[in-house]
Amino acid sequence: MSKPTMLVVEDDPDHLELTLSALEESDSSHHIVIARNGREALDYLFGEGINQGRSTDDQPELVLLDLGMPEMNGLQVMEHMRNDPRTFFVPVVMLTSASEQSKAVLAFKGGLNSYVSKPLDSREFDDKLRQVREYWQTSNFAPLIF
Repeated sequence: MSKPTMLVVEDDPDHLELTLSALEESDSSHHIVIARNGREALDYLFGEGINQGRSTDDQPELVLLDLGMPEMNGLQVMEHMRNDPRTFFVPVVMLTSASEQSKAVLAFKGGLNSYVSKPLDSREFDDKLRQVREYWQTSNFAPLIF
């Protein structure tokens, strides 16, 4: 059986490096897919663009989604996800800076599952991501789809 997938959507190279470092240190049970902007994320999720032909039956177990991206922000990506039955139930955890937290709170109306503020301290960020991963992997149960 293959590893479940976690999609990380982050446009900032430094934040992406911190995120991947934290995930790789604490989690070897997921295959991590990286999208560097909202369009890449949607292409992966819906089997379009460079992901043409990817089976959309195999969706990520979790999407870590940056809120503040240019061109297509995290709210727009999540709106596309929630408007499509293939990705409607995929859990989304939004990663935000402190200045974006009010926007993340509004995203709950659009189907956001959770948000995590990006702390400046890398150890604190590692701890937060470890807790997020553990929760979604061990405590959360996805709805049964018939």
